[in-house]
Amino acid sequence: MTQPRATLISLEATPWYHLVNRCVRRAFLCGTDSVSGQCYEHRRGWIVDRLHQLAGVFAIDVAAYAVMSNHYHLVVRVDAARAGEWSDDEVLRRWTALFTGPLLVQRYRAGADLLPAERQAVTALAATYRERLADVSWFMRLLNEAIARQANAEDGVKGCFWEGRFKSQALLDEAAILSAMAYVDLNPIRAGMADTPERSVHTSVAERLGELMPQRDSVMPVAPPAVSAASGRAPAWSDMLPRQPLMPFDATARLSTAIPFSLEDYLEVVETTGRSRRADKRGLIEARVPRLLERLSIDPEAFIAASTTLLKRFGSAVGSPTSLTACCASRQARHLRGMRAAREVFARRVA
Repeated sequence: MTQPRATLISLEATPWYHLVNRCVRRAFLCGTDSVSGQCYEHRRGWIVDRLHQLAGVFAIDVAAYAVMSNHYHLVVRVDAARAGEWSDDEVLRRWTALFTGPLLVQRYRAGADLLPAERQAVTALAATYRERLADVSWFMRLLNEAIARQANAEDGVKGCFWEGRFKSQALLDEAAILSAMAYVDLNPIRAGMADTPERSVHTSVAERLGELMPQRDSVMPVAPPAVSAASGRAPAWSDMLPRQPLMPFDATARLSTAIPFSLEDYLEVVETTGRSRRADKRGLIEARVPRLLERLSIDPEAFIAASTTLLKRFGSAVGSPTSLTACCASRQARHLRGMRAAREVFARRVA
């Protein structure tokens, strides 16, 4: 049964979410059209640019992303506490970076003298905008709408660009966060679009590795420019907002605003999982189990298998059996899809 978005995205349960959106009819509207031969690869750069910009406005941090030819994946964390600390002026500054805003807000930001009732109205608007700036649905709306409008303008057409509203999976614990991030970053490798993480263009892992290895830029893949060769112009919003960096890692797992493990451990997991995903050696880690899998009590063979089927094996939530059980109780549901997979992946077998 379809569940309301308010149930699927509940910050009381978890601030972490895996988000997916697909092009209409899963057409390659961000890749190369096999029928017409038209190349739309530059649109993948649009999505990455817009994603970084919105992360600098919203109280939503991006931990991982992968932009494919006909869909994209995100792993995000909503920081509602941060939005709650913003002053009304800061909220209005951020919101008007995206929208012009009503005349009353424009007058307030211009320093005009306002009546007490008008100031109360501005305060009420700021409260509404503060909620929206910590809302995943608004974040995805502004991401998708900008790309759809620009792509339709480029093609000279009207209509839907995305097949519908985004899909979401709540990530209930550290093991779920790790699984979702690895699943996202390994998407191009699984699809045969790249052979190594650093060559996976338009992924967060490639971006992080590119920042770590500036001296090797000459061997790194060059992302297609955000400017369309057909139109000769970049999106109207491309230079309007600064780019926000990706969410940092924290090896101590104490900072709520950081990914709860070290970058080195995460890269080791991605590299090992990517190399182990071969037809003749499925689910096999030959050398050694990465330390991060050991710490989170994750079965390495099941983890590798799950890195290709996270969306299929889990439903609206991902986590350990204990976390899924608690989520069932909070949603007043009898069952959540993925309990069997959770027992396999997140309950490491002891030899």
